Amino acid sequence: MTEKINNDIVEDIEEVSKEEVDKILRKYDKGSDFRVFSGNLNKIISIILLCFSLFQLYTAIFLGMEPMILRSIHLAFGLSLIFLLYPASKKWPKDKLHPLDVITALIAVIVCFYVVVFYKDLVYRAGRITTTDMVIGLMAVFLVLEAARRVIGLPMVIISILFIAYAFLGPYIPGKLAHRGVSLNNFAQHIFFTTEGIMGLPIGVSSTFIFMFLLFGAYLEKTGMGEFFINLANSISGSSPGGPAKVAVISSGCMGTLSGSSVANVVGTGSFTIPMMKRLGYKNEFSGAVEATASTGGQLMPPIMGAAAFLMAEITNTPYFTIIKAAAVPALLYYFGVWVGVHFEAKKLNLTGMSKDQIPKISHVMKTRGHLIIPIISVMYLLIQGFSPIRAALGAIVTTLICSAFKKDTRMSFNDIVDGLIKGAKSALTVVSACACAGIIIGVVTQTGLGLKMGSVIVGMANGNLFLTLFFTMITSLILGIGVPTTANYVITSTIAAPALLLLGVDVIPAHMFVFYFGIIADVTPPVCLAAVAASGIAKSEPMRTGVQATRLAIAAFLIPYIFVHSPRILMINTTPLLLVFDIVTALVGITCIAIALTGFFKTHMSIIEKVLFIAGGILLVLTKVHFVVIGAVLIALAYTIQKRKEQKISSSTT
Repeated sequence: MTEKINNDIVEDIEEVSKEEVDKILRKYDKGSDFRVFSGNLNKIISIILLCFSLFQLYTAIFLGMEPMILRSIHLAFGLSLIFLLYPASKKWPKDKLHPLDVITALIAVIVCFYVVVFYKDLVYRAGRITTTDMVIGLMAVFLVLEAARRVIGLPMVIISILFIAYAFLGPYIPGKLAHRGVSLNNFAQHIFFTTEGIMGLPIGVSSTFIFMFLLFGAYLEKTGMGEFFINLANSISGSSPGGPAKVAVISSGCMGTLSGSSVANVVGTGSFTIPMMKRLGYKNEFSGAVEATASTGGQLMPPIMGAAAFLMAEITNTPYFTIIKAAAVPALLYYFGVWVGVHFEAKKLNLTGMSKDQIPKISHVMKTRGHLIIPIISVMYLLIQGFSPIRAALGAIVTTLICSAFKKDTRMSFNDIVDGLIKGAKSALTVVSACACAGIIIGVVTQTGLGLKMGSVIVGMANGNLFLTLFFTMITSLILGIGVPTTANYVITSTIAAPALLLLGVDVIPAHMFVFYFGIIADVTPPVCLAAVAASGIAKSEPMRTGVQATRLAIAAFLIPYIFVHSPRILMINTTPLLLVFDIVTALVGITCIAIALTGFFKTHMSIIEKVLFIAGGILLVLTKVHFVVIGAVLIALAYTIQKRKEQKISSSTT
């Protein structure tokens, strides 16, 4: 049946060839623009990648290595592989190594292993560094920045350089942001030889939890989990109005739980769903916007959240399971908002779903690949039982290997297992680079006190008003999140923007979730909107219009953070089942009304007055306060009555 479905939509897929998809992915996701070798060179690089994964598995199983040594070796693997796989210049060939890249890779290994070899000496000297230490530390900063330029892009590098400049120019900066300044010696020592900088918390999480979950994701991909998600989404919603768009929402949400990149998710599922949406009758811009919005939301979806969940747990000193529990309801509200927008757009355009013969039966989908869900369930079970994330990931990897053997078409051979280790290591390179670069930023912040200074500046601009502080923090997070991968995105926004909310007494988890949401949603917010631009490449649409449509569909993401700051109960904090149900229901109704108004269609096409009533009522319901909910319900009831009467008039005039 699955083969029949795939054959039925070949005509759609041909609109976007594999070559076009690869080109789009390489253009907008620098982490995918790596060299492809052949022959002995390919074997050598594959062996290094394999060793990287085996080393991480060893440390995850035995848990006996000093954190600083583990992080140094992790960084040595990551940086050297980045220099070997990502050329320094676009003009350099992608199928062979350049001598300078080999030299840079060797220098990276030497610099990182300097910490390993002289670890005891560095500890005994307790912060006093030699000239050699200083040179090594500065070289490490340069290597991390260069690796980030190659695998992430200039935005992250520019932000890091601005922070470095701030460290040295502190005495010359006027106002509250001024500080005493940092010497070259102290900068090198703090940034590279302590756990406050490059070797700090982000690279620590990368070298433990994140790597293991990326390996888990690589094995799920090898089993054909992506195809399972798409077929499952088809069977659930393919026949409903605007079916293919709803398929994009479900499949991208599911894939996003495993993917660490909005753009990679867009290209991975969008090459399948966007042509189907266009064929059904959706406009190019809307088709691209649906995929971009759904794919970006994957970074907000537990249990991985683009690997940021592990960082959030460490930074906030909160149990990992508490973080993913808090993120669950907001993520579902986000996808519900996208779903509603898609549904009423289909109603407005009078679009139907796919024909029944194009849709696989859910029983068949579950029978052929349903066993692939077991590893995901096992992760959640192990976490609930109190296992650490690293142990839960190890258990999930073993479960994946066992479950894949249940069916012939998902069974992995020895070569598949080895290939999974290689792909897992390769997928970790972007995260290694992002976490190391974020470490530079954290190092500057801790050395200069910039976090609290920025917090006080934002609060001062808002004159202590919570709503204005939230608004300014939102703008700051949107700007800081431009073109930055999820992990680094969260580290930057939590370091710079979150302190403003904490100064006004906002609880830790709501404050961090607030900045995380807006940092992520930058991927669909014009003028940059990287995920929307990537989707427009597949949809052959105008990028900015696609971004505007994506922002409209993602409206829930602009509202939900305000909900959980004003009412943390929706994060399952200090709540009861009855209050939680009340908050969820009012938020669902409010988001539905706002999405309807922005679509401009409910029972019939809507006037401006009706749109205003629905938006105002929806916002009041979203605030979840009883008196606001009552007023909002009255406004929505009024708008509904107007729509109902218009529908009756249209119905009577046609009969």
